[in-house]
Amino acid sequence: MTSQVSSPAEQADGAGGAVVGGQRTPAGPGGKEVRRLDRVIIRFAGDSGDGMQLTGDRFTSETATFGNDLSTLPNFPAEIRAPAGTLPGVSSFQLHFADHDILTPGDAPNVLVAMNPAALKANIGDVPRGAEIIINTDEFTKRPMAKVGYHTSPLEDGSLAAYNLHPVPLTTLTVEALKDFGLPRKEAERSKNMFALGLLSWMYHRPTEGTENFLRQKFAKKPQIAEANVAAFRAGWNFGETTEDFAVSYEVAPASQAFPTGTYRNISGNLALSYGLVAAAQQADLPLYLGSYPITPASDILHELSKHKNFGVRTFQAEDEIAGIGAALGAAFGGALGVTTTSGPGVALKSETIGLAVSLELPLLIVDIQRGGPSTGLPTKTEQADLLQAMYGRNGEAPVPVVAPRTPADCFDAALDAARIALTYRTPVFLLSDGYLANGSEPWRIPDVADLPDLKVKFATGPNHALADGTEVFWPYKRDPETLTRPWAVPGTPGLEHRIGGIEKQDGTGNISYDPANHDLMVRTRQAKIDGIQVPDVDVDDPDGARTLVIGWGSTYGPITAAVRRLRSAGHPIAQAHLRHLNPFPGNLGEVLGRYEKVVVPEMNLGQLATLVRAKYLVDAQSYNQVNGMPFKAEQLAKVLEEAIND
Repeated sequence: MTSQVSSPAEQADGAGGAVVGGQRTPAGPGGKEVRRLDRVIIRFAGDSGDGMQLTGDRFTSETATFGNDLSTLPNFPAEIRAPAGTLPGVSSFQLHFADHDILTPGDAPNVLVAMNPAALKANIGDVPRGAEIIINTDEFTKRPMAKVGYHTSPLEDGSLAAYNLHPVPLTTLTVEALKDFGLPRKEAERSKNMFALGLLSWMYHRPTEGTENFLRQKFAKKPQIAEANVAAFRAGWNFGETTEDFAVSYEVAPASQAFPTGTYRNISGNLALSYGLVAAAQQADLPLYLGSYPITPASDILHELSKHKNFGVRTFQAEDEIAGIGAALGAAFGGALGVTTTSGPGVALKSETIGLAVSLELPLLIVDIQRGGPSTGLPTKTEQADLLQAMYGRNGEAPVPVVAPRTPADCFDAALDAARIALTYRTPVFLLSDGYLANGSEPWRIPDVADLPDLKVKFATGPNHALADGTEVFWPYKRDPETLTRPWAVPGTPGLEHRIGGIEKQDGTGNISYDPANHDLMVRTRQAKIDGIQVPDVDVDDPDGARTLVIGWGSTYGPITAAVRRLRSAGHPIAQAHLRHLNPFPGNLGEVLGRYEKVVVPEMNLGQLATLVRAKYLVDAQSYNQVNGMPFKAEQLAKVLEEAIND
């Protein structure tokens, strides 16, 4: 028996490309060797019609059921249907799973499944030497190869000699396995992704029952198609078991020590955010109203919330972005928890109504699932470049709180936090997620309902002010002295009739006012209300008394934390802090920043948080930026941070 032990840096998060921690074990069924690993990174890649997202989702679901920690990165083209076999049409799904706590989908795949030449060419640059590549040889004919610039076959010209290549005629084997179903050849070929899934499930000892049940449920109205897909899946498993090309299978033990005791499920960011919104409305004892216009990558929230009418959720698919937020704000006026979902281009269209919500001082959640811009930009690629838009993208002084989740599962808690702020302080709140969080997934510990925060609000029920003559009246802008919030009066409540609109209001009465001194007072009061929002202090992870601090926000948490782990394992002291609240900043942030000689701010934009930090705290923060539509890689950040430490 021999063993291969990973380095501490590799063990930190599995950000490197090599399969590490391998250990040979006695032969499994069929006499084949079984090797134990501590982590694996797999990427499924093919044409956008090859079902790679479904394949990745199913492998992820079975991996979650098995108990591994995991992180995923779906990556698909923006085109509804790009030309088949072309580079723009390549869709991929990367999954990193391990027997320990991990934070990212991994930097580079240990295993690439390439369904056609385009998939190989688009992804080979990310695959490290020595990795395994499973190729569907049926697609490597002259015309498909010519489409992507292969003048000779990469299967024959030696260009793949550095990899462990597994040529498999996936299409032919699938069609042969389904010959008894009487399906047209084209229909049978569509099940080749299930053959590939079966093969990979055998290689990594994944459970199979869940996938078979899923297929039968998905195609319940087409039982022949359901059974054909099950047959293809089993054929892939059997192929791995019997072929001589795959002499080794692998085991990755459950991550039993990575999770606190509880019930877990795999969850994507958009699904977690949807559940968080429903939970917030339930905890507030309010109906939830979503006014939304479909836009990538936010549309899944609309789809999900539309399923939950039993929880008092009402969804309205509006004709445009402006109508969507207008309806949500109207619902907030009527006493509901109003929500609108969008991405960056939609935020631009909603800006006037967001300003109206600031003026009306009504609770409203603006969920921005950020994507690459400007304009239509990169609809299916991630970015976090809407921070300054969320902070300042309105006319006049219109301050809005900003909350940002850091992982897919954290979207649930961030939604509850954003709702808490909106309801407590009567203000619109920005919830800034992004495409990486929205579509990625990880294990989520299902919380006990008893542990969720109490978000109940008290509506105004009667007069709240006495005039000089003793008459009791209702003043819609009479403020709570602690929170500076105004009362929330549900329309139709007797005696609480009040004027409302976008024109500046007189302090207290809410009457229209053009008085300069009153406008100055109202502007400063609205700003003071936001500045006074209670948010937790930022936590600093600094076990070694470092001189360099890396600070991030949003989805950079995983790559930054993985990079920090690698550096500490290599003996480099570095401190880390991550912001959820971006407006207002945590009260201790200035003191934290002042403790360190160097501050580095990695962002998937051109330095927006760094700009805010420099302006507010006069700290010479070093900005490290990436705007290529993909998340940071841990190894990449580790090198940058090491240079900052040693500079």
